[in-house]
Amino acid sequence: MSGQIYDVVIIGAGPAGIQAAIHASRKKTSVLVLGRAGNSALHGAHIENYAFVAGVSIGAGLLEIGLEQARNFGAEISPEDVLKINQEDALFSIELESGRSVGARTVIFCMGVSKKKLGVAGEKEFAGKGVSYCVDCDANFYRGATVAVAGDRSAAVDGALTLLDYAAKVYLVAAELNVSEELLERLKTSQVECIESAVQQINGDRVVNSLLLANGATLEAEGVFIELGSKGALELATQIGVQLDTESFKYIETNRRQETNIPGVYAAGDIVGPPYQMAKAVGEGCVAGMEAATYARRMRKAEA
Repeated sequence: MSGQIYDVVIIGAGPAGIQAAIHASRKKTSVLVLGRAGNSALHGAHIENYAFVAGVSIGAGLLEIGLEQARNFGAEISPEDVLKINQEDALFSIELESGRSVGARTVIFCMGVSKKKLGVAGEKEFAGKGVSYCVDCDANFYRGATVAVAGDRSAAVDGALTLLDYAAKVYLVAAELNVSEELLERLKTSQVECIESAVQQINGDRVVNSLLLANGATLEAEGVFIELGSKGALELATQIGVQLDTESFKYIETNRRQETNIPGVYAAGDIVGPPYQMAKAVGEGCVAGMEAATYARRMRKAEA
């Protein structure tokens, strides 16, 4: 496996991920936190119901304090998006938007559940009828088709590149891209056609057949993938067979130790279900961090 191997890799820099990093680091394990704190639902929130913190606190400030605590205990923080996860024997290989890969003895999913929507006409009406929010889940349904991807971050670019293996024609619609130079270079040398605009309306009859863009142009497409921000749990966790809840298929199932059905994989915070409260996320992050660190230390002993 190429790249540095960490004992614990945490995906998500919100309250669950930060607390997991603090507790895993205190158990003398190597910890890497991936993600941007600014993407956390806590970032713009005003908190006044969290015990031991008096008055109203701004989420962004709490996150920065937590990240500094994690660093002080030895955790490494990298504001990168994750593109892919593979399991290689007992380890996990994690591909990042910068092009580098890292290895992990354990993985903790802490990236929340919100899936951003475009908020345009036709989006709700054609959901599941040509509108998708997961390239990794639905790409196979568009073999030989013409499709578009809407989004300006790593999930959209990686999704467009992935669709080249399935669709006959792939458009990427974004007013401006905000991705790493490495990912941008991969896009430039690919067959994806980039359109500098935004989706204004999604049209169709029974299914999607075209998009109206903000520049006034109409783009014929049989499907549109809305991939805003970084990849979420649905895309990443299912790549390695993590089981989702059987009712909504949007939460990761865990036991009281925050373990998933895959040994060495844990989850905490909003991604395991409501209530969406900071107190719950922190508590679950604490458990996940300690359990993952203990598991990783056992693995290291077995490897010696």
